[in-house]
Amino acid sequence: MQPARRPNVVLILVDDMGFADLGITGSEIRTPNLDALARGGALLTSMYNCARCCPTRAALLTGLYPHAAGIGHMGTDLGTPAYQGFLRNDAATIAEVLRADGYRTLMSGKWHVGGDFEPRAYDTWRVGDVGHPSPRQRGFDWFYGILDGATHFWSPHFVMEDDRRVSAFDDGYYFTDVITDKAIGMVEDAVDTGDPFLLYLAHAAPHWPLHALPEDIARYDGVYACGWDAIRTGRHETLNATGVLQAPWDISPRDADVRPWESETHKDWEASKMATYAAMVDRMDQSVGRMVAALKRLGVFDDTLILFLSDNGGCAEFMAEDGWAAYYPDVTHDGRKIRMGNQPGLRPGDAQTYQSYDKPWANVSNAPFRLYKHYVHEGGISTPLIAHWPGQIARRIIHEPAHVVDILQTILEATGSPMLSELDGHAIQPPQGESLMDLLQGRDRAREQPIFFEHEGNSAVRMGRFKLVRQHGRPWELYDMERDRTELHDLAGRGGAEEAGLIRLYDDWARRVGVIDWTVLEPRLLAAWNLTSVEG
Repeated sequence: MQPARRPNVVLILVDDMGFADLGITGSEIRTPNLDALARGGALLTSMYNCARCCPTRAALLTGLYPHAAGIGHMGTDLGTPAYQGFLRNDAATIAEVLRADGYRTLMSGKWHVGGDFEPRAYDTWRVGDVGHPSPRQRGFDWFYGILDGATHFWSPHFVMEDDRRVSAFDDGYYFTDVITDKAIGMVEDAVDTGDPFLLYLAHAAPHWPLHALPEDIARYDGVYACGWDAIRTGRHETLNATGVLQAPWDISPRDADVRPWESETHKDWEASKMATYAAMVDRMDQSVGRMVAALKRLGVFDDTLILFLSDNGGCAEFMAEDGWAAYYPDVTHDGRKIRMGNQPGLRPGDAQTYQSYDKPWANVSNAPFRLYKHYVHEGGISTPLIAHWPGQIARRIIHEPAHVVDILQTILEATGSPMLSELDGHAIQPPQGESLMDLLQGRDRAREQPIFFEHEGNSAVRMGRFKLVRQHGRPWELYDMERDRTELHDLAGRGGAEEAGLIRLYDDWARRVGVIDWTVLEPRLLAAWNLTSVEG
């Protein structure tokens, strides 16, 4: 069925949320609004991201693999077009493409594809120069949010509204709520114009620091006292019972670096960290509910394609006082001292804390898969994709593999908008993904192209049922994703021509997009950041 009018598009991206953190994917966390969208639309269970914040955002916005978009690593300029750290001029964003076709383009939330920003030196930031393009310079009519990778949810160090910095914050300021309020206001204004709109709502939640409202945390008081082993097992059992997974795969073992819950000496504190993380996901889901209610109130819900996904798997980074925390201000905007880092016994959640939930709980978020953000084993790259559009998208669970490079092509097919071939005098690279509309509308279709991954030397290619994957400095592994998506039975060395073909596919792709060996790139990054090692 063809829509009566060009649809609006609401693209929701969340930050550092694992595959199993939604109710619909087995979690005990309350996500009724997202669960309802999934049950009323399509749920893609083999959707892939790029394992890290910046690369996923670059691929999502441009339909190109991160290296082709200019963000092969993160925001630091490492000396080549594939690693310049900000979006290339030969990569058009979805906002630039849709604005050229008459859409209002709106963004609220986290940008993180506009170069490197030193959080401690935010008073010296030069937003809008050649290496630091803002959303307004890359196609968005309206913008509210942050430019860099993380923020204090109660007291952000740098927020922009359109082209000006916002420096005053109310006592009740909470970033998840405010970006939702701003997004709803933008949509109200866009609806008044009568033009279709694209909204990119890019949450910072549930990325560290662990900050949540007391009433949301209270909802999970005691829930995690049973520990990470019991919660992880329970999520896996729920996934198998509900049929969300393609097959009842065995759960991957508890990470070797994670102690059994029975051996944990700070159980109350550890449970409070996961309760705060759950509260952040819960509040994000409430945000989605408020957005859906606004679309219905404005009479545009039935004409709106909603897409929801996460930028990578759960984050195993430990928030040491001299680690990532050291790069952020340690005083709130109203002068209160922040106790930085994961300090046992200090309950997270309020404005004077700055913690992460760490590897044991990230292992839970990514159940039943292996590894985390940064890595391209399934725990680092797997996200549910929820797609909802009344009358246009079939209610179904889809197991066919897909990737964030497919989002731009999918939106273009849904809106009927042509891809740009030229922008501001620059020839534009054609998108590298495939439209998902056939799958979303109930027509089975096998993927034509391989899916590729590379981040910090962690590499993979998936073609059909097989996936070739390796951690940096280690040999290739080979898995049958239909029989063994939890990557427990390595077939490397026994894959014959299939295995050799996957290696050739990966090597050819890596040359095309400009991948550089991580042993060459890491020293450049360390020198740029004056570090001795890359955290995480």
